[in-house]
Amino acid sequence: MSEVPDLILRDVGFGYTEESTVLDSLSLKVEPAKITAILGPNGAGKTTLLNTILGYLKPQRGEVLLDDENIASYSKRQLSQIIGLVPQAEHFPFSFTAFEYILLGRTPYMGMFSMPKEKDYKAARDIVELLKITHLRNRPVEELSGGEQQLVLLARALAQEPKILLLDEPTTHLDLGNTAVILNALKDLARENVTVVFTTHDPQAAVFCADQLVLMKKGNVLSAGSLEETMTSDSLTQLYGVGIQVEKVDTHRVVFLT
Repeated sequence: MSEVPDLILRDVGFGYTEESTVLDSLSLKVEPAKITAILGPNGAGKTTLLNTILGYLKPQRGEVLLDDENIASYSKRQLSQIIGLVPQAEHFPFSFTAFEYILLGRTPYMGMFSMPKEKDYKAARDIVELLKITHLRNRPVEELSGGEQQLVLLARALAQEPKILLLDEPTTHLDLGNTAVILNALKDLARENVTVVFTTHDPQAAVFCADQLVLMKKGNVLSAGSLEETMTSDSLTQLYGVGIQVEKVDTHRVVFLT
């Protein structure tokens, strides 16, 4: 496998029942070592798409490929060393401190009954410093705010040292300060040759850091490409079904309702 594996979805179809279609012959090539934002309304299939890429859900049609090899050929351990996920939220069944929970991200590199080694502790400490959450490390995870928990979830995923990082609505519960921390961290990861894919309802989050934009509605990709190609008034109006205007101010795009 290459250092930064190609991620390609070919004609992927999935439904939770025989009557439902959540992903409908979806095809997509994700740019390696870039940030891809998947933008779309509720019910577009964004979370299902991430879980399909991760291997949690098996496509009923089509295939998900890493360097032209179907992910079904990988073991769970192998996939967990390649792909990490930051979910919208997580249930914490045990009482962990934030640092203990982040250290769980090292599990794919440890034996079944082995204990973390110094390199595992160092990896977790480095992530804590990167995300500026040292003040949270000894606090119980279940006592953290929604935004603080989101930062800890990201830290755990980064401790896996993934080559591909998936994030499901990573800024939903965050204030502006922590949103900036998350999105700037994604930029840093892309510069370090990590492929980043995140779902969002917020066009401005995509504007801030995405290299590739995927517009998704009712299980289909309406369009995919650079921000210049896809972040337009017409495309966003079609995506959300309401009037949306995209204006360029200096070198930045601003999105607002009309």
